[in-house]
Amino acid sequence: MADAIIHHADVRRMLLTQKAIAEGGRAMIYHAAQLADKMADALTQGDQAKFEEYDDKLGFYTPILKGFLTELGLEAANHGMQVFGGHGYIKEHGMEQIARDARIATLYEGTTGVQALDLIGRKVLLSSKGKVVRDYTAEILRFCGRHARNKYMRRFAWDLTKICAQWNALTVRIMLAARKDRDIVSSASVDYLMFSGYAMMAYYWAQQAAVASEKLEAGNGAETPEFYKAKIKVADFYFERLLPRTQGHAEAMVNPSKTMISLSPEHFSFDY
Repeated sequence: MADAIIHHADVRRMLLTQKAIAEGGRAMIYHAAQLADKMADALTQGDQAKFEEYDDKLGFYTPILKGFLTELGLEAANHGMQVFGGHGYIKEHGMEQIARDARIATLYEGTTGVQALDLIGRKVLLSSKGKVVRDYTAEILRFCGRHARNKYMRRFAWDLTKICAQWNALTVRIMLAARKDRDIVSSASVDYLMFSGYAMMAYYWAQQAAVASEKLEAGNGAETPEFYKAKIKVADFYFERLLPRTQGHAEAMVNPSKTMISLSPEHFSFDY
């Protein structure tokens, strides 16, 4: 009798990828919803300064949620179909419908490219000259400082610290390169969006791991110990298997734009 497919490492890779995307993305969206609630509360109280503060924070999140999470949602749907093998492609199990439904998400809230340009062009460079990234990474670094001594959290804190330094360096590098290469912001935008998304999701997985480790240490969690251990294991998977994707995006985004713009339009034909 053959083993169940869940015992195969590659099947687990696909399932864990879906779980990491779903639970990490959900945490990001919940926090964005909190920011929207705080905006509404500030408006009700007539506190314009607080309203603008939360509006700026939500504005930074929005293109990442709309662009990065929809791309990863499509990836998760495709993995879900792939796990079923040939049966995933037929209507019987419903996976093909999920994959088709997920596909539209990268388009109808503004295409991924539009969200990417909004992030790097408007929110990061024009509106704040990189300050929004500096402020956000400062928040992450404060979190890392609080958890650097925790045996469960040490590696997450170190990886996040490195990602924060790289995120700021890449932002400055693109800002400076744009003085000479007018197309680099556009050519780098999607890679920058995806880098930012993976970095942000890493922060939310680290936060989940931090809460899980605290509950395990205290022994007073509302969930079972196995639930909290699973959270830490999925966070480990994310940091080991998905966060490294940032490095490909980092390398690509700082390359000059000439390879994208040098080919003349008539040579985009697929006829030859």
